[in-house]
Amino acid sequence: MSTIPYPVESAPPGRRIEIDPRFVMALPGLLFMGLVFAFPLALLMSKSVVGPDGFSLAGYGRILGDAYYRGVIWDSLTLAFRVTLITLLLGYPAAYALSRAKGMFQVILFALVFLPLTVSIIVKTFGLTIMFRREGILNWFLMNTGLTDAPMRFVFTEMSLVIGMVNVFLPFLILPLYSVMRMLDARYLDAAATLGTSPLNTFRRVFLPLTMPGVIAGSSIVFALSVAAYVTPGLLIGERYMTMSMVMAKAFLNFRDYQLGSAMACIMLVIALAIVFLSSFLTRNLEAKAR
Repeated sequence: MSTIPYPVESAPPGRRIEIDPRFVMALPGLLFMGLVFAFPLALLMSKSVVGPDGFSLAGYGRILGDAYYRGVIWDSLTLAFRVTLITLLLGYPAAYALSRAKGMFQVILFALVFLPLTVSIIVKTFGLTIMFRREGILNWFLMNTGLTDAPMRFVFTEMSLVIGMVNVFLPFLILPLYSVMRMLDARYLDAAATLGTSPLNTFRRVFLPLTMPGVIAGSSIVFALSVAAYVTPGLLIGERYMTMSMVMAKAFLNFRDYQLGSAMACIMLVIALAIVFLSSFLTRNLEAKAR
């Protein structure tokens, strides 16, 4: 009697690991950022908790326990807040004009926004010092128009510092605001007008809420850059107005106190992360309310 062979089930082939091609494309950039950003940052954070005798929080204790360093942190935050507020007051109408401009007028406005970004911060800051000095064009204008009888002192003052930082960081607020205003559907404004809403109420209840994501994004960028500014305060006011970045630079370069400088750098990092998380939280809340 012949037997009928049963079919033998073959073992299922091993599963192939599928790799997302987008991950492969992003891998070189991720490796580069890990090498030149994450690794040095980890070294900096480790230096902040390592003293001559091993693990130590003495650097943080010196900063947070000393009234001078606490004052430096407060002054840096106050300066960043003032710069952000003035930049927002100047940048919002500029972004609106840029989003509504047409043809050659828009090209000119774009050039006025982008050209300062192509110039080095050092060059712009030195240009401001020349304008602010006693024989500079600002004092020349004030004296020739009869507004003052003698040259006024502008260099190495807080006013010159705020003006210089606003000049440097203004494009970083205009561009996010412009992108949001440009994508705004104009039919919302037309609908509000047809319902009899005044232009002021249309701006307050329609236009401003819809552009708040751009306000939050631009303000957070300017605030974070202002807190960490080093070149502009160093050239325009020097050590008369110490900032966190200046203290960090002096600790590294002059005193060779790497733990103090690293601790100040980590505090700046915590402030920057807090700004990022706060802006993300506010943006999500706005998007949730819009839905």
